[in-house]
Order: sequence, then C-alpha cells, then structure tokens
Amino acid sequence: MKKILITGGAGFIGSHLSERLLNEGNEVICLDNYFTGNKQNIAHLIKNPYFELIRHDITMPFYAEVDEIYNFACPASPIHYQYNPIKTIKTSVLGATNMLGLAKRVEAKILQASTSEVYGDPEQHPQTESYWGHVNPIGVRSCYDEGKRCAETLFMDYHIQNKVRIKIIRIFNTYGPKMNPNDGRVVSNFIVQALKNNNITIYGDGTQTRSFQYVDDLIEGSIKMMNTESFTGPVNIGNPDEFTILELAQKVIDLIGSKSKIIYQDLPQDDPLQRRPDISLAKKELNWQPKIKLEEGLIKTIKYFDDLLKA
Repeated sequence: MKKILITGGAGFIGSHLSERLLNEGNEVICLDNYFTGNKQNIAHLIKNPYFELIRHDITMPFYAEVDEIYNFACPASPIHYQYNPIKTIKTSVLGATNMLGLAKRVEAKILQASTSEVYGDPEQHPQTESYWGHVNPIGVRSCYDEGKRCAETLFMDYHIQNKVRIKIIRIFNTYGPKMNPNDGRVVSNFIVQALKNNNITIYGDGTQTRSFQYVDDLIEGSIKMMNTESFTGPVNIGNPDEFTILELAQKVIDLIGSKSKIIYQDLPQDDPLQRRPDISLAKKELNWQPKIKLEEGLIKTIKYFDDLLKA
C-alpha cells in the first residue's frame, strides 16, 4: 500500500484519480480548496478508511509523509482561470514550489499535470514534446499557459539540482462525468445547451480543431507515467483523433436528439486554431494510447449531465 497525495483531488480529474488509486489498494490524501473542486465528486469515498480529505490551498506549504504526489490543483477552464489570473499563476508556480519541496523532503515521486496549453496557438501540427510553443506571455490566457510552463521549469530544475524524481504529463482536452456544468469548456457547454434545447454557441466559424480524450484514458496514462522509473517526460497524454468544433456540436445534437440550433460568436483572444497531440512518445515509453472513441465517451458524459440536470 502506497500513501499518495493528490492536489486538486476533489476536482473533475482528481476525483477520478482518487477513486482509481483507492480501488487499487492505496491510501489517498486528497487536498482541495474547492475553488473549482466539488465535495460531491468524492462524497462516496469519505467512508473509506484509507481516504483522507483535507481543505488546503497549495499556495501555502503542506506537510505529510507520502510516497507519491499527483499535482493536479489548478483551475483549467478559461472562465475559472481568468476569474483571478494572479491566483491562477500563484497556484501553478507557488503550488509547484511547495509540492516539489515536500517531494524533496520526504523523497516522494511527484507528477505534474501540465497542459497542451504550453504549446499556445501552435505553429507545429500535430504537437510533439520537442516543440517549444507559440504563447503570448501577456494575453488573457497567459496566467494559465505561462504558469504551467514555469511549473515545468521548476520540476525539471528540482530534478537536475536536487535529484527529485519527477514526471511531467501534458494533458490535452479531457471530458467525462464530474465535469462542472458551468466551467465553459466546449464539451460540457454543448451537452448542457443541447439537453436544454438551447442554442449551441460556437466561438469563431467552428473550423478550429480539438482532440477530445475521455477521462478514463487520461487516468490510465497518468498512472502509467507515475509507475515509470527513469523517464521524466514531458509526455503528451491525449487523443490524436481530431474534430472541428462544428463536428463536435453536430455529434452532440445528434446523440441527444436535441432541437438546439447552432449560433456563432467572435473567437476569444489567443484561442488556438488547432490542437492535436503526437502521442508517439507515450506509446513508446508508457505503452499507452487512448481506447475510448469520442461517441462512446460522449454517451457516458451525456448520461451524467442528463441525470445531473434532472436531480
């Protein structure tokens, strides 16, 4: 039995990770300040004697004896990370510093949940880990993009200077049950709008592309990465199947049988026009690739939101 710390453990991804690691026979400490996390996501785990829930903000130091740390704490949707941009960058930078300090003290292995946003609006397609990115350092998204880029720097420097055992994953668009219905992400937005038969809002002309990964595939990739020995990453964890935003909207409407109409609004500043991971490195180093196709994942996610809206 390993003792595992998950920051952001009550969030969308963190709650799935908490459940999976408990089911595998580990002891889990879940930290969350509930800015975007939700106790309902992990309420069913509270009675488990090997699950510990602590309200904590990782911009402040935290002390515990642990074997592994999954650093997932940070708002990840534009609505939430732009709400308080200074807090967002502090969460990425100070949070990484505090968790790396803990990992150094207790000699824990630590994984950083980085993001495809480190590539910005990419000039290389698909994106490989060797691509340095095309990021606006003073734009509305930079608090998140540059915060995550700086966190990667901190992780690598702690590894080189202090021999901390680090892992860096770059997460591409992920969806599934337990997403916040009001987080402004494209999958949750489209599903909620379609279930209510409201207009579906597309920003731009809908030809911009994204690659959508179901949450179970991400959790599998994260755990495989943590369990490697000498490989530090960064490594892309995402689904290389690419769809236009318009294709996604039409698929959601069709699966729900919705009466929603599609409307168009202006594209937000610095919104990437293309996003697709090259996962060759993940296949080689982790023996990992996503298994769940978009339609299968959307059906599961639609059911979750349908039940949520009826509750």
